[in-house]
Amino acid sequence: MASQRTPLIAAGVIGLVAIVGVRFALSDHGDGDPSSGSTGPEPRPGCTLITMAASSEKSALLVSLAGDYAKSGRTVDGACFDIKVNTAASGGAEAALARGWDTGRDGDQPDVWSPAASTWVSLLHQDLSSLDRPDLVSGTPESICSTPLVLAMPKPMAQALGWPKTPIGWGDVLNLAGNPNGWGAKGHPEWGAFKLGKTNPNLSTSGLAATVGAFFAATGTSSDLTQSDVRDPKVRRYVSGVEQAVVHYGDTTLTYLSNLQRADDAGTGLGYASAVAVEEKSVIDYNAGNPTGKLETLGQHEPPNVPLVAVYPKEGTLFSDSPYVILDAPWSTPQKKAGAADFFDFLRTEAAQKRFTEAGFRTWDGKAGPAITNDPNLIADGVKVTLEPPAPAVLDDIRTAWADLRKKARVLLLLDVSGSMGNPVEEAGTTRLELAKQGVLKALDQFGPRDEVGVWVFTTDMQTPSTIYRELVPIGPISEQRQRIQTAVQRLTPLNGTPLYASIKGALAELQAGYQSDKINALVVLTDGKNEYPGDNDLDGLVRGLREQSVESPLRVFGIAYSRGADLDVLKEISEASQAAAYDATNPATIDQVMTAVISNF
Repeated sequence: MASQRTPLIAAGVIGLVAIVGVRFALSDHGDGDPSSGSTGPEPRPGCTLITMAASSEKSALLVSLAGDYAKSGRTVDGACFDIKVNTAASGGAEAALARGWDTGRDGDQPDVWSPAASTWVSLLHQDLSSLDRPDLVSGTPESICSTPLVLAMPKPMAQALGWPKTPIGWGDVLNLAGNPNGWGAKGHPEWGAFKLGKTNPNLSTSGLAATVGAFFAATGTSSDLTQSDVRDPKVRRYVSGVEQAVVHYGDTTLTYLSNLQRADDAGTGLGYASAVAVEEKSVIDYNAGNPTGKLETLGQHEPPNVPLVAVYPKEGTLFSDSPYVILDAPWSTPQKKAGAADFFDFLRTEAAQKRFTEAGFRTWDGKAGPAITNDPNLIADGVKVTLEPPAPAVLDDIRTAWADLRKKARVLLLLDVSGSMGNPVEEAGTTRLELAKQGVLKALDQFGPRDEVGVWVFTTDMQTPSTIYRELVPIGPISEQRQRIQTAVQRLTPLNGTPLYASIKGALAELQAGYQSDKINALVVLTDGKNEYPGDNDLDGLVRGLREQSVESPLRVFGIAYSRGADLDVLKEISEASQAAAYDATNPATIDQVMTAVISNF
């Protein structure tokens, strides 16, 4: 399993710090809950507190293990230590460490960092070097647990491809994605086109691993991927073909798994996604009715009617190896480092490793426990080829290539300009609308030149007769109208009420009229209020229409609840009906980070 801990290194530090530096609630396999911060036992008098920043898929378990550690009575040179575990998305924590940890923005300074994969540790080395900052990591951090990347497929779909006896991989995804008959080519036209769930590799560990895996599959090699390979037109066509099957991207796989659970509840689980690139552990969590993987939500939902099975790509896969990084930071002390090292030793004990395997992880050296070996939906020895991560320059080329090869987007931004958008945000020294403008304009930089973007605004009693929404800039290539969008957004002023439902319906009609099947067609709705338009109070009709839309031409609605005056629950209901996700910006000062997360879906 040595190759599991081989680092992936990426370049492009400045752009990545800007892109990846989103709120820590954006998780690797993803709970997306900004309240899921620090937890754990109360510190004991006289014991030194050690703070650990851990990726979300294992943070709850680490909290529990920290409690076990406190009860164990372990000491180092007579000193006792308590462990406080904070949930931190790997990319967000890496960016914060690279630019300089800001407690006001980033929370408690970590003494220990455990991202989902060594990818992010290697990226931190490179980013700190590029920024001419001292390195924070000495030596090669070791793993505390592991889990491989898999393609999670609804069981009937996997069986239609020959699972579990027939090896399945990225080539099968490409063939089905490019077949005009879709699943009809396998005798199931009722399933429609092959649809892939895959996260944004700039933010997500699983998204990065899946992108790297597709490039390996295109070359037929498991090691020594070269820059020439990445630039080979044949290889690029292969990867682009895989990307065209993507439903939409995103910052977290939980969006896919939660949407899939809701579709399963409604009896339509085979219509949303044919496969989702996730970690093996997420398959176990989903099949337990607990896609978040949180200990406190286990048992609150029934297992799905249609389980997922883990497909281990026949071309090979990467492992998330959960490195344990004792930081050489300015706030580090020899005593804290000694305590952190002792907690690492505790996590490597047989009893602690058993806790990891019971939760669906593999051990630090890749051994499967009963949660995997006894699960009929998993294959304990399913990983036949462990991919050797590419060299730093090659990985940089892969990330650059993905920006060009990914599925393109057609997005309409629907912005609330009601009167309350003029309310001040005291901590920012400006108004909600001014902050929203800044967030939208910064987000434009995350679209590619071939993405299409348009902007509408909505409020009651506009100057134009009988209008509650207005087109500022029509949907078109952003490369041709970026300046026009910037000018239009900068001129916005707050006006009257909030005709939320009618405006969303009007924007959806516009998107549907120009639907393009080779793009991600989506509506982004930013609002700071509730529906205030007597002319249309029909939320049920809006939700019903979204649920009943064609699976072959879906429109995704990504809602942003902007301020505590917005109805986040309503926006969630609307977004989830379209099999998308809503985002919480009830603190308007977070709008930059939230817009980054929203645009990661495209």
